[in-house]
Amino acid sequence: MVRGGTDGSSVEEFLTWLRVERGRSANTISSYRRDLSKAEEWLTSHGSGLEEAESEDLGRFVAHLQSSGESAASTARRCAALRMYFRHRVAEGARTSDPTVMLEGVRVAAGVPKPLSVDEMERVISSVPGDSPSDLRDLALLEFMFATGARVSEACGLDTGDIDRSSGVVRLFGKGSKERVVPIGDTALSAIDSYLNGGARDILVGSGGRREDRQAVFLTNRGRRLNRQKAWEIVRTAGLRAGIERELSPHSLRHTCATLMLAGGADLRIVQEMLGHASISTTQVYTKVSQEQLLEVYRSSHPRAMT
Repeated sequence: MVRGGTDGSSVEEFLTWLRVERGRSANTISSYRRDLSKAEEWLTSHGSGLEEAESEDLGRFVAHLQSSGESAASTARRCAALRMYFRHRVAEGARTSDPTVMLEGVRVAAGVPKPLSVDEMERVISSVPGDSPSDLRDLALLEFMFATGARVSEACGLDTGDIDRSSGVVRLFGKGSKERVVPIGDTALSAIDSYLNGGARDILVGSGGRREDRQAVFLTNRGRRLNRQKAWEIVRTAGLRAGIERELSPHSLRHTCATLMLAGGADLRIVQEMLGHASISTTQVYTKVSQEQLLEVYRSSHPRAMT
C-alpha cells in the first residue's frame, strides 16, 4: 500500500487531482496507484520512502527495475508516474524541489503496428458463427471497432444515445473524457441496428443487468456493460476462428482502420481527429506502415523491383 509519507494521503490527493482536474480515466488512476505503490514499497525497504525520496533514491529504483528484467515500456510508465506525482507535489508547495528532474529517461523501442489486410479483416468479421444474441453483439462490435477506429474503452463505454443514425456518426469519449464525433459507415451501422433492433440486445438486457448498464450498447451475456477483458476475448476468438496467425486485439482493429484509411488517401490530420490523437506524431506511425506495405507490394509485383 502506498503510504505517501505515513498515511498515503498525499498520493490519494494526487490521484484525486488527476481524476477531477485532469479528467483521467479509472484505468489510468489504477495504473498510477500501482506504479506509485511499487516505488513506495521498494524505497521503504531501502531506507527511504516516496515522500522523502531524492534523485539518487529514484535512480537506484529505476536501476533495480531495469536489472530485474522488467520491460522498458513498464519502467518508462513508472517513471512517468513518478514525474507527474513529484511535479504535483512541488506545485502544491509540499516539496521545494523535484527529484525526478535528474532522472534519466528510459528508451522504449518504437513499435510498428501490424494491421490486418482487407482480406484478413473480412475473414475475421465473417468468422462470427451464427445469429444468437451474443453472435450479433460480437459482429456489431467487430464492425464498429473496424469502422470507427475506436479504443476498446470507447467501445465499451458506448451508449445507445451516442449513435446518430440520421447523420451516420457516433459520439465517443476518449482519454481524459474528451468527446469527439466520428463517422461510422453503413455496414457497421447495419450490424449495430441488427443487434439493437432485432431483439438480441433485449435478450441480453433481460439476463439480469444492472440499471446503470441499461443504456450500454454492448452487453455481456449477463446483461452487464461489456468490459475490456470480454471485448479482448471476443476479438481474440474471432482472430483464432479466422486463422490469423498473430494474436488479434481490439487495438489491431484500430491499427487496421487507420492504416487502410491512409492507404486509401485519407489526410493525416483527418485520421488524427478520427482516432482522437492529441499529437500528429502519434498518428504518423501509420504512414510508416503504409509505406512499408507499399514497398512490399512493389517488390513482389514490379518486374524490375528486384535484380
